[in-house]
Amino acid sequence: MKYIFTLFIALIVTGASLAQTFKVPPYQKFKLKNGLTVYLMEQHEVPLINISAVFDAGAVQDGSRYGIANMTAEALLFGSSKYTKSQLEEKIEYVGATVDTYAGKEVAKLTASFAVKDQDLLFDIIQDVMTKPTFDQAEFDKYKQRQLLQLTQQKESPRGVVNSYFNRFVYEGHPYANPLTGTPTSVSAVSATDARQFYQKNYTTDRAAIAIVGDFNTADMKKRVTDLFGSWKTASSTSPVLAEPTFSFDKNRVLLVNKDDARETTFLIGGKGITQNNPDFIPVTVVNTILGGRFTSWLNDALRVNSGLTYGASSRFGTYRKSGTFAISTFTKVSTTTQAIDMALQVLDSLHKTGIDEKTLASAKNYVKADFPPKYESASELANLLTDMFSMGFDESFINNFQKNVDGLTVAKTRQIIDQYFPKNSLQFVLIGKAETIRDKVKKYGTITEKEIKADGF
Repeated sequence: MKYIFTLFIALIVTGASLAQTFKVPPYQKFKLKNGLTVYLMEQHEVPLINISAVFDAGAVQDGSRYGIANMTAEALLFGSSKYTKSQLEEKIEYVGATVDTYAGKEVAKLTASFAVKDQDLLFDIIQDVMTKPTFDQAEFDKYKQRQLLQLTQQKESPRGVVNSYFNRFVYEGHPYANPLTGTPTSVSAVSATDARQFYQKNYTTDRAAIAIVGDFNTADMKKRVTDLFGSWKTASSTSPVLAEPTFSFDKNRVLLVNKDDARETTFLIGGKGITQNNPDFIPVTVVNTILGGRFTSWLNDALRVNSGLTYGASSRFGTYRKSGTFAISTFTKVSTTTQAIDMALQVLDSLHKTGIDEKTLASAKNYVKADFPPKYESASELANLLTDMFSMGFDESFINNFQKNVDGLTVAKTRQIIDQYFPKNSLQFVLIGKAETIRDKVKKYGTITEKEIKADGF
């Protein structure tokens, strides 16, 4: 028992020390003549190479063809000039590597991880996929049918779609409102040719970066990357730089999404948040940890532990380049809808009225510091960090000064953070549930707009 206790203390001390000393490891950054930004970071602990490539090709570029960014990113792996889709899958799987593509709200990414001994094959595959995708019509059509089925199925899980309804409600009229996976109508209309044109317009080297982290020599890798991508010619991006959204709501509003067979009400309560590069991002994170960012948060204690109204309640800040949202989220039985909403609002009100004491703040600061280093322990996470720095507009000082910025947060500063960033007025409510049962009860929260969950889109 004494040994176990000593080991436990040692782990705590080691974790605290790591949180205090963690810095972004050294890396080189340079730009090829075609505009592609390159990050190289040597990590020799294991014989692996990890790649993250990012393009300015997220859902905000969809226009009216919702879902095309997501479909284009997926289709990069449907075949290239040298390999069919089945050949790509077979060769990647045979050597135990991974190559994935996906689109988010603002950017699209390709990520890969493979053994050093297989790098010739994998770099050949990645270069061909990134620069010469074929957008095979037959594979694209099969994928589209699967996507349409998925869009139908996801409406059966309110927790899986409530964020899309919330974004649409809050960002109405702005590209941030675009549903990432599209709608049945929009997805049905997208062809392989459309995806190819989206790729040509948005996968441009002047707004792209690639990060390579792993077991290699920087000088050798610089030559390899230049040989692979230096002659890649793309047109300059013609997509306009995204404008900052203007939040048009000035009062409480309710979006009630009817699901006739719902036994629960799933809801979000929120409003305007912060951008990723906001100078107060870290203090906001610490305060939100107390409100709803960990299992022992005030929201989870109130709604789960003390009242049994839900299995979990939380709050989060969703951050983008130009904007962000704040939201409290949970679910409860239809019969306890207003009880749960009222309790969530009481907790938010308590944050504003009573604030945070020294003991609570110290606990949250220790939690955030202990949780921080593991997010960047692996080479793949470091590769993603580098491309996130490129796409989101922050630098390594965010990481290197993390400990200092957490430790520097005072009780007095938390009061300013709460007042400035945690909305208490003009709240936006999105509820998915049985409208007939809860409609009259929830009208007290604001002006109601209603939708059917079975309707096309969000």
